[in-house]
Amino acid sequence: MKKNQINKGTRETKKSGVKGNTVGRKYGEQKKYSVGRKYRVRVICTCAALAAAFPLTSFAELPVVMAAEEPWYAAGNHVAEKGYVSLGSGGASITVNGNQGQSMEGKRFEIFRLFDAVNAKQGESINYTFNAQYKTALQTVVAQALNRRDGTSLKASAVTEYQVIDYIQSLNTNQVEGAHADQKPEGSYSDFRYFVEQVRTTIKDMGGEGEYVYVGSAKSDNSVTISGLSYGYYIVDEISEYDEDGREWYASSLCMVDTANPATEIEIKSDYPRIVKKGREDDNPDSVGDDGWNDIADYEIGQTVPYRFVSTICDMNGYHSYYYAWHDRMDEALTFNGDKNAIQITISNGKKDYVLTKGEYTVITEGSRLDSGDTFLIEVQDIKAVVDREFDRINSLGHNDYTGLTVTLTYEATLNDLAADRTGRPGFENGVRLEFSNDPDADGKGETGYTPWDTVVCFTFRLNGLKTNDHDLVLEGAKFRLYSDADCRNEVYVKEKNQGGSGYIVINRDSTGGDDHTGGSVPKDAVEISSGQDGVFTIYGLDQGVYYLKETAAPDGYRTLLDPIVITVTPAYTDDRNGYTAGESAGSSILKSLEMTAHIREFYEGEYAEDTVDLNGDAADGSGDLKVINQVGSRLPVTGSAAMPVLIGSGAVLMVTAAVLGRKKNRKE
Repeated sequence: MKKNQINKGTRETKKSGVKGNTVGRKYGEQKKYSVGRKYRVRVICTCAALAAAFPLTSFAELPVVMAAEEPWYAAGNHVAEKGYVSLGSGGASITVNGNQGQSMEGKRFEIFRLFDAVNAKQGESINYTFNAQYKTALQTVVAQALNRRDGTSLKASAVTEYQVIDYIQSLNTNQVEGAHADQKPEGSYSDFRYFVEQVRTTIKDMGGEGEYVYVGSAKSDNSVTISGLSYGYYIVDEISEYDEDGREWYASSLCMVDTANPATEIEIKSDYPRIVKKGREDDNPDSVGDDGWNDIADYEIGQTVPYRFVSTICDMNGYHSYYYAWHDRMDEALTFNGDKNAIQITISNGKKDYVLTKGEYTVITEGSRLDSGDTFLIEVQDIKAVVDREFDRINSLGHNDYTGLTVTLTYEATLNDLAADRTGRPGFENGVRLEFSNDPDADGKGETGYTPWDTVVCFTFRLNGLKTNDHDLVLEGAKFRLYSDADCRNEVYVKEKNQGGSGYIVINRDSTGGDDHTGGSVPKDAVEISSGQDGVFTIYGLDQGVYYLKETAAPDGYRTLLDPIVITVTPAYTDDRNGYTAGESAGSSILKSLEMTAHIREFYEGEYAEDTVDLNGDAADGSGDLKVINQVGSRLPVTGSAAMPVLIGSGAVLMVTAAVLGRKKNRKE
C-alpha cells in the first residue's frame, strides 16, 4: 500500500498489525502511530430533516475490524478544528455529540450519503432518491432481503429505487409524517439496525468510500458540527484505531441513522469497558488509602501478592453475546497462582453482587490462545448472558440497563526467587488489558478490541551484612537468625541462594501454609544464616518494616551479642500512588529513596551501649550495608604480678644449685 493511501475495508484478525508508521496530519502535525487494528463504527444520518418515512436509529458500540497498514487520515481528509468542519457548499449539517466521559478529540469518521433528500415547500413531506455512488450496494442488500422474504431470485440490478425505499419503510416501526417531525429511534435489536449494518458492510466490500473527517479539537460541549452537506440520508462511520500496546485507542459507535434537512444531531453511542488494576500494599494500608489498593507495593520473596482488576460493563445492547477477557503480563519474578480457588470474578451494581461460578470462566496459562508475552488469560465467553440473567432490567425493546455495572477480578501471584537478583529499581511490573466484543455486525458476532494496558509495580530489598571484629578483621562462622517480632519467636525463614554461598533468600510463610510471618510449617530448605570466609552474609527479599537479626553463635574466641539488632527498612514512594505508567519505575520518580537503619544494643565492660546506625540505603539496588562487630576479648586477670613466674623460676634454680653444692661437700668429708 502506498503512503497516504486509504485502506478500503479488508477485514483482519486480532493478531495482525504493522507498527511504527509516522504520518503527517493534514494540519501539519507529525505523530507516530503503531497500527495494530482498525475499527469502524457506523452512524447513519440523513442530511435533510428526519424523514417521516425513514427510521432514526442509534446504537452503542459497533466496530468492525479493518486492516490498516497506514493511518487512514492522510491526504484528502477533512480536519475539524474547534468543533467545526465543512465538507462543501451544501446547506445541511450534522452535529455529532460525544459520549459522556469520552472526548471527541482524535475521533475519525467516514461519511456516506446514501440518498439525496428534497423537502416539500411547506415541510409536510420529504422525497428520497438514490445517490448513484451507493446505488449498487443498496440494490444488492435489498435484493438479498427480498429474495429471502419472498422466495424470489431477483437480481440486484433489477431492484428499483421505489423497491429500496419501500423495503426500508417496511422496517420502520416508528413512522411519522413530515420532513421535520421528531421520530423515535429503532431498537438495537431491530431488523432495521441489522439492515443498516449490512448496507455499510456491502459498501466497504465493494470498495466504496465516503468523506473522511478527523476531529482535531471539539467544541466546549464535546460536539462536532459537519457542515456544507447536501440534503440527504447519511451514514456516519466512526473509525477506531490503536496499536498493540494500547496507544491511540478509541471506542467505536454503533450505527445511527438520521436525515438532515437542514440540520440534525446524533449521539455517538460509542462505549468500551475500562479497566483499573491495583496491587495491595500490606504494610500501613491506611496511609496508602483504599485499604492498601494502589499501583505501588513491596513484598518479601515468597509472599503472596494480591491483585485486583476493576472494569466496567459498557452498553451491550445490540450484541447477542459479549466476550470479556483479561490478558495479564507478569514479570518473571512473579508466579501466577492459577488455582481457581484463588480467583474470583464478581459483577456488581452497588446493590447486588454476583460471583461467577468456576464453570462460567476459563483460565488459560499456555498454548496458542495466549497472545505473545501474556502470562495468562481469563475469559468469560458470554458475560452478557450472565448479566442479563442476574441483573435483569430488560425493557419492551429487549434493551437491558447496564448502567453502573462493574466487574472485579481478584487473583494472586507469588514473588519468587528470581527477585533476589533484582532488588530495588526497577521493580517487578504486572500489566493487564481487557479484550472485549467490539463488533456485533449484522449477525451479532464479530471481532474483539482491547483496552490500553494498565500496569502496577512492586519492589523488594536486601541487607548486605559483614561480620568483623573491632580491628576490621573479617570473621567467618558467625550464626544469625532473622525474626519479625521483638521477642524473636516468629522466625523469618531463609534458604541458601547458592549452594555453599553466603547469600540467603527469605521464605515468607505465605509459601509454607502460614500467613505472612506467622503459622505454617518449617521449610525443609530453611537454614541458619552464617558469615562466609570473607565475613559476608547477604539477605535477599526483604519487605519494608522492622526485622530483628539475632546472633545465635559468635565465631570462636568472641562473645555473642546479647540483644538482636533491630533493622528498619523504609522506602519512600511518589505521592501519586495511583498514576503509575509502565517503565516509570526505572528512574527515581516512583521509588524515590530507601532508608535502612540498625539499632544496636550491646553490653561491654559492665555497661549497655545503644546506637542507631544509618545503613546507607540505596534505592537503585534496594540495599543497605550492615557491619556487625564483635569486640576483641581481653584475657581474664591472674593472681600476682607479671614478675612472679620469673622469681619462682629463679628460686627453683637457686634451690637446685644449693642441693648440688651440698652433695659435693658431703663427698669431700
